[in-house]
Amino acid sequence: MHHRTLRIAVGLAIAALAISVASPASPASAAPPEDQMPVLTGPELAASWTAPLSTVGRYVVDADGDRFKLKSANWDGAQGHWSGSGDKNDPANHNSGISYDIPMGLDRVPMATLMSDFHGVGINSIRLSFSNEMLGMTAPVPDVAVTANPQLKGKTPLQVFDAVVAALTADGFAVILNDHTTTSHWCCGTNDGNERWNSSQTTEKWISDWVMLATRYKDNARVVGMDLRNEVRRDILNDANWGWGDDHDLYQAYQRAGVAIQKANPEVLVVMEGINWQGIPLDGLFHDRPHLKPVANLSNALPYPDKLVYAAHIYAYTGPKHTGATGLGETHDARYRDLTASELAAEVNRAAAFVNTANQHYTAPVWFSEFGIGHASDTGALDKAWWANFTDILIANDSDFAAWPLVAQAKADGTFVDGYALLAYKPDGTKLSIADDWRFPQWKKLVNATGKTGQVAPVARWNMLGSGSFVDSQSSLRMLQAGDWSPGQWKGTCPDSQRLQGIARSTNRALCTDVGGIATSNPRVQSGQGNITNDWASGYDKLQCNPGEVGVGYSLGTGGGTKAAMWNLVCATSTTALPASQGRLIWFDQGDNRPAGGGSTASDWAPGNYKGQCRDTEYIAGVAYTYRWNHGGVPDALLCKPLA
Repeated sequence: MHHRTLRIAVGLAIAALAISVASPASPASAAPPEDQMPVLTGPELAASWTAPLSTVGRYVVDADGDRFKLKSANWDGAQGHWSGSGDKNDPANHNSGISYDIPMGLDRVPMATLMSDFHGVGINSIRLSFSNEMLGMTAPVPDVAVTANPQLKGKTPLQVFDAVVAALTADGFAVILNDHTTTSHWCCGTNDGNERWNSSQTTEKWISDWVMLATRYKDNARVVGMDLRNEVRRDILNDANWGWGDDHDLYQAYQRAGVAIQKANPEVLVVMEGINWQGIPLDGLFHDRPHLKPVANLSNALPYPDKLVYAAHIYAYTGPKHTGATGLGETHDARYRDLTASELAAEVNRAAAFVNTANQHYTAPVWFSEFGIGHASDTGALDKAWWANFTDILIANDSDFAAWPLVAQAKADGTFVDGYALLAYKPDGTKLSIADDWRFPQWKKLVNATGKTGQVAPVARWNMLGSGSFVDSQSSLRMLQAGDWSPGQWKGTCPDSQRLQGIARSTNRALCTDVGGIATSNPRVQSGQGNITNDWASGYDKLQCNPGEVGVGYSLGTGGGTKAAMWNLVCATSTTALPASQGRLIWFDQGDNRPAGGGSTASDWAPGNYKGQCRDTEYIAGVAYTYRWNHGGVPDALLCKPLA
């Protein structure tokens, strides 16, 4: 959300300075015919794709396997616009116009007009923001909030939200719900109670709200996704982190929420935005905008892995290490608008777009779910160059995107209350549009860019387990239903569509895959050596699956001075016959042993630890380990057997 970083920067800078002192179809405006875009009607858009959506490699696809490029915009308002101080009923105390905790525009034009105008800007999908507080509001919205939509009078904000979802999906739009804030405040300030998913609420409450929404819209297949949290950032004292296993661990929170959502509704996409800000914005102190960089070494694995989408936000006035502030809270780091076209492209790739790289543990679509520029406020050469450069990058990368925001109010004189908006409405309902300002040529170029279309060929999927924090990493619904199958130990299980393919030494990291396409059933826990008939690692302890079984998970315990001692192996029956074979042994006790050109070998899923990985044409049938020579019982070797 634009201009919100100014508030977080000032708040963090003030805190840091204090610490340093203390201790060193509405009436449409005309546009030239040549500036018009091809526009789909509601029935045409609805007929152009089939819900639900999934992913294949870096692409989002529909139920027929055709590419569905997210050409989106953010319809905000239900997350609240209140500044957090003063009378909430006074429009003067709201940023970018009062929203009444419902999507913007319902006070000025009928719902049908909004739908038509949304089609007119060329989008096919909506990121629909809400606050957790809004979900529990019981008072009806004031009549003035829905002046142009009297059918919504007397409804609570959530009931209005329901009506908006129904209208959007009936008109063919794909809807992705976005948990924007906890309390109904304008995002994003320091210590405003919205910095993290568990600010002003517990993680359990946050997850239960998502389960409620996943269940609430389960019968509407065009509600295609759940965007778990907006712009997670530092509060006054603490940063969010990625994988530490504590109460600030965004990676682990996403894992928990994703599993809970998929249990309730396995059809929806699960969208995970990276950490938006860490550190204190003062020169000489650590500060950074991580985005998706941590995903390079620690990616998420959900029970239905073809439902994961990652997301990032890029604005001209912010930067890789710049909050976006001017004055207090501003550092001497570059803003995105200060970068040349090539520098910006490299930075976008480093921060987020690299996740599109094929055949890695992190490979997934990347949705640039917020970007934008002010048509009246940001008219300098650098801002205009950024707009052209960034939209060209989206086109060149064939990226999914969502502009911020879609709808704003306009004053009677035609001034946008929020100049970033694609559409704005005067008090009398007159429409103003991006088609009338300098941003439009690039916007038209962006929405008209087709990129990959049609059928997307299936590709192998790779996922990783473990985070180093020794919080369980169970992506198998079958094993989750089995209860605590290895009490007191760390447990890692692959998604039920995948098998173990690699294991790291001295840490709880592993690699899963579906390459080869074998399906499994009846997983079980192998905890002893009684089934071993061939001593394939002489002098070592071994855990081995039975003939016809493949490894799909394992557990680690405390032994020999380490928390990563091999404990149990989870084996599942292959539903297709596997050839009889003694297999081959690969050792990784003295260095990495991964196949050249194998899946995810261009990425490091266990930094700083040795890794063993079977060939793509093999599966893990056993693991060898020892407590001799101070090895501590950690995995030392894998028994790899052929799939065919």
